[in-house]
Amino acid sequence: MPTTEFSLASRSVSVPDADALVLADVHLGKGAASSVDAPLETAEDSISRLKLRLESCEPSTVVIAGDLLDSFDSVPRGVEADLAELCDLVADAGASLVVTPGNHDTMLVDVFDGTVADEYRLADGETVVCHGHDAPESTAKRYIIGHDHPALSVDGRKLPCFLYGPGAYDGADVLVCPAFTRLARGATVNDMRGWDFQSPLIRDSDAFHPAVRDEADAETLWFPPLGECRQLL
Repeated sequence: MPTTEFSLASRSVSVPDADALVLADVHLGKGAASSVDAPLETAEDSISRLKLRLESCEPSTVVIAGDLLDSFDSVPRGVEADLAELCDLVADAGASLVVTPGNHDTMLVDVFDGTVADEYRLADGETVVCHGHDAPESTAKRYIIGHDHPALSVDGRKLPCFLYGPGAYDGADVLVCPAFTRLARGATVNDMRGWDFQSPLIRDSDAFHPAVRDEADAETLWFPPLGECRQLL
């Protein structure tokens, strides 16, 4: 498992060699668009967790791997203020912000005037970040993506998880991040096959190792690849 390339915590990944922090699927506006009267989470929760992560790893670049917003044909009320707060937070931490748009980011250009790139190569020169809903055009040693919101069912508990596939996409490693927003339920990956995933970067899901972050003990728990997990969980 990658012990030096990545540092996983709080539904995000730090890449020390690139001095970067990557997170995916913030989905600002999801709570406002929800039919639930009291949504499980507001943007304030995501922003407060991002603040703690910025303080812990002090990156020079923050990359959001798609679906910063949750909007298709209109911007939900309050999203522009939440986005401004998030941008200010990153700037105040001395970092630059880059967004690689996802399929929910159709209104991004209307509210965000920062750096946008379909794919973004980190400063290590080997890692490309993209949302993962489309096949990447750039070649890389590894890809970091979001999009599928993976979660692992363990003893009846559904836990957000990372998925790591060494050499999984044309010989390149793939790291799939869980949704940063805690409002997303997540897709339970235990019994999912390659064709059940929405990202074209996940072909043989049996080879992907789930990783669950135990925040209480500050420990990342790595599981056998999904092909084996199906017989254990």
